[in-house]
Amino acid sequence: MKTISRRTFNSTLGKGIGATALLGSSAFIVANAASQKKKKLGIALVGLGSYSTYQLAPALLDTEHCYLAGIVTGTPEKEGVWASKYSIPKENIYNYQNFDTIKNNPAIDVVYVVLPNSMHADFCIRAAKAGKHVICEKPMAVSVAECDAIIEACKDADVKLGMGYRLHSEPYTQEIKKYVREKTFGNVHYITVDAGYRSRSNPEQWRLNKTLSGGGALMNMGVYAIQSVIYGTGENPLSVSAQEFSTNPDYFKDTDETITAQFEFESGAVGNIMTSHNIRANRLFASCDQGWYELDPASTYIPLAGRTSRGDLDFPQESQQKLQMDDFAKHILFGEPNVAPGEMGRRDMIIVEAIYKSIARGGQKIQLDIPKGYGL
Repeated sequence: MKTISRRTFNSTLGKGIGATALLGSSAFIVANAASQKKKKLGIALVGLGSYSTYQLAPALLDTEHCYLAGIVTGTPEKEGVWASKYSIPKENIYNYQNFDTIKNNPAIDVVYVVLPNSMHADFCIRAAKAGKHVICEKPMAVSVAECDAIIEACKDADVKLGMGYRLHSEPYTQEIKKYVREKTFGNVHYITVDAGYRSRSNPEQWRLNKTLSGGGALMNMGVYAIQSVIYGTGENPLSVSAQEFSTNPDYFKDTDETITAQFEFESGAVGNIMTSHNIRANRLFASCDQGWYELDPASTYIPLAGRTSRGDLDFPQESQQKLQMDDFAKHILFGEPNVAPGEMGRRDMIIVEAIYKSIARGGQKIQLDIPKGYGL
């Protein structure tokens, strides 16, 4: 497994977040954290980039069954800022060199890996070996083989593994899954999903570096599109054909810009996805026997919106990250279902690899060997 140096990775990150006021003495912080631990699971975020900074950490202020107990960062300047803002005791702050000593810290129950894609397997496996439950941000890894290694490590260590698939915990997506499960609109005949945005501000970002990302739009927004086609039909696809094109090759030098793919399902349904780092798109639409349903936007943070042939959807807009992390905590604490298990992440990587294979073979149809119901 290839290891990316922390120095190389850190050079791609921003300068971090602004400092905030100190929040009490270290003795109070330790006592307060110990009190919280009795009722909630302690989560350590590994990687303090924009997603941790602006989504996960704020969400953990509102979660019911877990809290931000620790951090792992390769940027020393961030340690004091985060410790102050989130009352994190010094003994719960780690870097990438001493990360493995987290096994000795009973305040940390869950490790959430929020690093570039090529580093997911390394840190998920290390977290499992440290005896910590694992949440892995999408995509699970850069190959099916790495997904297998993560799953095996968690199994061997008897720890839980969940994917950072936030949409499975929010009500609009849950409603779509309910339509499929209950056949509210009959059988699905056609589904199309678009997921993309325009990447223009930073050509040096790690997502455009194939060594770190493992791929471009498909390994980012494409995961949402693949997910949506599957939960929007309730089936795993039997085959896929795919095409790639770029309108700005000077900017997207190392990774895919835009990909389209077509899926066939056992029920007879057909699906289509488009994912891009150069097109703004965010929609799910399914045509059924007795009507249709749509989410637009379908995969943004907040707000989502939806409508059907019978009327508009209207659900509370909450932090999807808060709901997602509480769902995983309830899986650990109370034995509730794991709404996004590691098998789901592995299944999606099987499809990603098949899409890239189809593109390499000029759009050839690739049969998918995914067990029926696997990851659903």
